Amino acid sequence: MMELKDKKVMVVGTGISGIGAAELLYNVGAKVVLYDGDEKLLESDILNKIEGCKAEIIIGALEESVVKSIDLVIISPGVPIDSDIVLRFEKANIPVWGEIELAYNYDKGRIIAITGTNGKTTTTALVGQIVKAYNKETFVVGNIGNSYTGEVLKTSKNSFTVAEISSFQLETTHKFKPSISAILNITPDHLNRHKTMENYAFTKENIAINQTKSEICVLNYDDPILREYAKTTTAKVIYFSRLEVPEIGSFMDGDLIKYFDGDSVETICDVNNMNLIGAHNYENVMAAVAIAKSAQIPTDIIVAEILKFKAVEHRIEYVATKHGVMYYNDSKGTNPEAAVKAIEAMSRPTILIGGGYDKKSEFDIYVKAFEGKVKLLVLIGQTKELIAETARKYGFDNIIMAESLQEVIKICVEHAEVGDAVLLSPACASWGMFDNYEQRGELFKEYVNLI
Repeated sequence: MMELKDKKVMVVGTGISGIGAAELLYNVGAKVVLYDGDEKLLESDILNKIEGCKAEIIIGALEESVVKSIDLVIISPGVPIDSDIVLRFEKANIPVWGEIELAYNYDKGRIIAITGTNGKTTTTALVGQIVKAYNKETFVVGNIGNSYTGEVLKTSKNSFTVAEISSFQLETTHKFKPSISAILNITPDHLNRHKTMENYAFTKENIAINQTKSEICVLNYDDPILREYAKTTTAKVIYFSRLEVPEIGSFMDGDLIKYFDGDSVETICDVNNMNLIGAHNYENVMAAVAIAKSAQIPTDIIVAEILKFKAVEHRIEYVATKHGVMYYNDSKGTNPEAAVKAIEAMSRPTILIGGGYDKKSEFDIYVKAFEGKVKLLVLIGQTKELIAETARKYGFDNIIMAESLQEVIKICVEHAEVGDAVLLSPACASWGMFDNYEQRGELFKEYVNLI
């Protein structure tokens, strides 16, 4: 552990992540400097966010004398590692951490860390529920609602931390070493930030970079990138697979999820008895089984919690049935691969709502999933023309453009017939029109419930 008491530590970014980091630093005795380059911000606005935490506030330009006075920098996930501010500190040989590295510095217990392009939130929530049923001293952290920095000082040598970790957060880890890591899948996403697929994959793989054979890395055997990665990782590998029976790990046998420990096969559950729908969710459950087994949690606890578990909010979340039409909120489908999984889970003729912020994704696989599922595509946001163009390329031209989410709902009501489904699964981030995917999903639910 690095001792940060009396060290001068700058936190870059004053969002939820930055404020959480500042409060943790203050609580461990560091001298906190909170910095935001947005000159429009008022110091009073930042101070109002800090609860019982003293910090020096700097807004706008950053003097070189300040840079030289700093011992450590903590950046929020939204700050790119190639941004001018980060490069300035690196040039001055000042270490740059992210919030995960900072929290890890103070975690006293066992850590289960989960990443992947899709399925992180559902898998983390399920693993968190299973582990908490086994050990009440369990903290579930990440984009799932609790910040790691906000919970870590409550940990003990007997505690578990179950963490959902993004590629942005993995860019700034150094000594981070979970007891159990998991990479669920790697498909193109955030290439506007990571530039290349190789760089994106490498960043995800950072989750296990410090692990040894004493620690476990759970990997998706069906993902060719991860199957290749398994040959080089220094961790002990446990797999999950929908298509094969792995050397050790969880797998599908018809409708049954089973686990093979290398000697014998154990049946875990029948997917028809679960609340989760769709093949992608079966993968999430298999990943959770492999993680929970790696943590030596008894099978009866694993099974009981899987059967109780309900879909995470904004991830193929059933909203309501209105006039014989079922409405689903998949606002967390922020890339084409995630949205495809939601489309595949639909069993009714579907009106699909797509479009949003342009992350430089391609939408071919999104459109290819329409066949036999999607009857009408309603588009909004920055990417609507690009998605429409891709759809027409594949011969799908039943498309309506809209300017707002309220207009979208009106269009869906006009065109939906009894027995249809309406699915919000945008394949794009929410930025530009909404603060985040949660706000987009909440508004969708609000408008649907007004029908």
